[in-house]
Amino acid sequence: MTDVTTVAEDFHFLEAPRWRDGRLWFSDFYGHRVSSMREDGSDLRTEAHVPAQPSGLGWLPDGRLLIVSMTDRKLLRREPDGTLAVHADLGDHATGHVNDMAVDAQGRAYVGNFGFDLMAGDPLEPAALHRVDPDGRVTRVADELWFPNGSVITPDNVLLVAETFGNRVSAFDLTPEGDLVNRRVWAEFGPLPSDRDLTRAIAEARVAPDGVCLDAEGGLWIADAVGARLLRVTEGGTITDEIKPGSPVYACALGGSSGTTLFACAAPDFYQHAREAAREARMLAMRVTVAAPPVMA
Repeated sequence: MTDVTTVAEDFHFLEAPRWRDGRLWFSDFYGHRVSSMREDGSDLRTEAHVPAQPSGLGWLPDGRLLIVSMTDRKLLRREPDGTLAVHADLGDHATGHVNDMAVDAQGRAYVGNFGFDLMAGDPLEPAALHRVDPDGRVTRVADELWFPNGSVITPDNVLLVAETFGNRVSAFDLTPEGDLVNRRVWAEFGPLPSDRDLTRAIAEARVAPDGVCLDAEGGLWIADAVGARLLRVTEGGTITDEIKPGSPVYACALGGSSGTTLFACAAPDFYQHAREAAREARMLAMRVTVAAPPVMA
């Protein structure tokens, strides 16, 4: 059994946890803010207010924070004085709310989107992945992803993308120019959805990979959005560890002073009307064996 503790609570819906500079950073969708705190939940700070719902987080090489602004389909940049600027507008590119992202060492952001209106219960549609260059230019770099969600870039420059309704994690090699090549399935948990109906697609999901994080041995921790569990998966789809924290979980991050604290974003469900109306989301923490990669710890 793994001891699970609540290190912070009284949020709406948490996503995109990131460990950086000795602090855990995260977004609260319906609280419309990005926050950071110490690993024990103390010294909670508001880092940015984002009216159109913050989600994925990342940093440019010079340390400026990038924030996905979901409902207006923009990528924001926090300047040194704390003001927010539009880094890129994906309104003519994304076919649903923009969501999570990964940022590479050159400051290129790989941004996913829903592909359809999730909260309206519309039929599933595959989505594209877009690259935002440091100058704000937007390029479509991959297609036919089933709800591209959490993503990470490995030390050997492989982009892993969780496809929440695709029962899989896909991999792409990153070229020096930032293109995605050699697409392949990194981990497969079940078939692609046989029905575009959202309710039936959710019922078909064996693992619905939402937020993810990488450890120092190449294992990928996955928040299973329908299984109320955290899974550690290796390439090929082998599940080496499973933690059931007693709540649905939607994203995770490794960090803490030793790099072995697994943080998880917990909430009763992901439905907008319920999460906007309540403050029941929590940040959980638990100890694992394999630490975060050195650059993250």
